[in-house]
Amino acid sequence: MRFKKIYVEVTNVCNFSCSFCFKSFRDKRFVSPEDFSATLVRIKPYTDYIYLHVLGEPLLHPQIELLLEIAHKQGFKVNLTTNGSLLRSKRKILELGYIRQYNVSLHDAAENVKKENLDSYIDEVLDFASQEAERSYFSLRLWNKGAEDVAMFNRFCLNKINDFFCLDITEKDLLETRNIKLAPHIFLQNAARFSWPGEKELNITNRGCYALKDHIAILSDGTVVPCCLDADASIPLGNILTENLEDILKKERVENMLNGFRNKVVTEDICRNCGFVV
Repeated sequence: MRFKKIYVEVTNVCNFSCSFCFKSFRDKRFVSPEDFSATLVRIKPYTDYIYLHVLGEPLLHPQIELLLEIAHKQGFKVNLTTNGSLLRSKRKILELGYIRQYNVSLHDAAENVKKENLDSYIDEVLDFASQEAERSYFSLRLWNKGAEDVAMFNRFCLNKINDFFCLDITEKDLLETRNIKLAPHIFLQNAARFSWPGEKELNITNRGCYALKDHIAILSDGTVVPCCLDADASIPLGNILTENLEDILKKERVENMLNGFRNKVVTEDICRNCGFVV
């Protein structure tokens, strides 16, 4: 079994506090370089791509340079999800070229960056993307639906983006086009604002899912979970620091979930209330 990607959470600590983010009860922690290296060794046969994300801001990790170097030396292609607030302060590290793709959540700034600082925040993200696009891809992300405050923030971002790249993207474009090319290797992506599993009672019983098929996630304490939305380890499958991934994936719970998804039968409570089942 191989996965398209594996999410590896290097920290669940964040410098933003977003209303839409999952409120986890897990202890706050930073992965040690030793545990990170051991994790990568054990997942190496299963994927070429790691995403440094589940919860938290990965660039807050005090040893992020070492972690990126470890991933690079082990041959992984690294995707990093960030709120963009630390791109400037971590620039020397990021310029080492260890990251394949940046996923920058611009919408995070709407609630966390002071109004008088929004201009400089967007400018720094766009400047960094334009400078680094020769060696990395950039996905700049916005919500495309929601309340009027979302529309106002999107309008502000579009004006900044249009000015920077000499484009004429409209709000209608943002609503109707999921992926807009801004420049070589730089894209504006949009999606409807989503709910975390359990936030709404959906009672879904007859769907499939990409969990355990194209990805799994590993939390900062080493817990393996079936997908990146299981942010509080509602379905703990094992621990990568004490078990081989091969053994974890052979467990009865994993087989039951996979067989259920193949037959459009939801076997786990958290999955019954997740809007991402397909």
